[in-house]
Amino acid sequence: MSTVTQPSGPVTRPDKTPPGRGAPRTGRRGGGLAERFFNGFSHLFLLVWAVMVVYPLLWVVMSSFKDDAQIIKEPLSLIPDALHWDNFARAWGQGHIGAFFLNTVLILAGSVTLTMLLGSMAAYVLARYEFPGNRAIYYMFLSGLTLPIYLAAVPLFKGVYNTGTVFPLLGPNKHVMLILVYVAWSLSFTVFFMHSFFRTLPTTVAEAAMVDGASHTMTFFRVMLPMSKPGLISIGIFNVLGQWNQWYLPTLLMQSVGGEPKNQVISQGLIELSVNQGYRSDWSGLFAGVTMAMLPVLIVYIVFQRQVQSGLTAGVGK
Repeated sequence: MSTVTQPSGPVTRPDKTPPGRGAPRTGRRGGGLAERFFNGFSHLFLLVWAVMVVYPLLWVVMSSFKDDAQIIKEPLSLIPDALHWDNFARAWGQGHIGAFFLNTVLILAGSVTLTMLLGSMAAYVLARYEFPGNRAIYYMFLSGLTLPIYLAAVPLFKGVYNTGTVFPLLGPNKHVMLILVYVAWSLSFTVFFMHSFFRTLPTTVAEAAMVDGASHTMTFFRVMLPMSKPGLISIGIFNVLGQWNQWYLPTLLMQSVGGEPKNQVISQGLIELSVNQGYRSDWSGLFAGVTMAMLPVLIVYIVFQRQVQSGLTAGVGK
């Protein structure tokens, strides 16, 4: 019969303290000082950057309420002596900002809509379907991001002019032609952005829709496109900002005849308002026109800033 012997000495229990809990902490103070210094420097840099961005915008807005005398005597002051609302009325009517604004809205309504539709369709096919030449077509779209628009100025103008001789609606000084050029100019970045976004969407939802009898077109428009709403809003904001501030393409393709602003956009109108003053300086009207030109862009970004941020981070989060 075997016997179990107990140890005669005191039993020592294993130490259950997590490793490193009782170890001396070295370098803690130095790391904390470096971290606080870096945080303070980053906050100071962001504060200086915010002042550099906000102050010019605030200066332009406040200068639009001044008269010409105060703008010349006190150019850096932010507080106007009186609120001259007539500056906006004069810039809208006599400065033709209203006509420029209407032309820009009409052009962007067509160009952004076509860009979003065609870009999302092309990106969806390239991201979700495998076929011969898929990567080649995708890289062809990406190559459009590397080509500066200035290098294509001469062939673009000649192509638009020659097309206008055959199709009058597609000639120079026509809104339709500028809409198509805007679409071609913005399509590369739209496909690049939406291609990455469509690849993050789950395939099980599309497969379930196909099992239920949905066609490829119905699956795209009723299932996948609503799921990509954050990405669509983000790229839509980018296209609106880029096309709203575009000056080179409208100047190249839509030059007003006889000084009439019937075809010019807002960026052309502001330059014409500042250059064609001659000896008749109207600085208050110019600042009012600039304020009206940048106000819609600021409103759009402020309203949709959460959607833009969620769209940019949706691919990472998924």
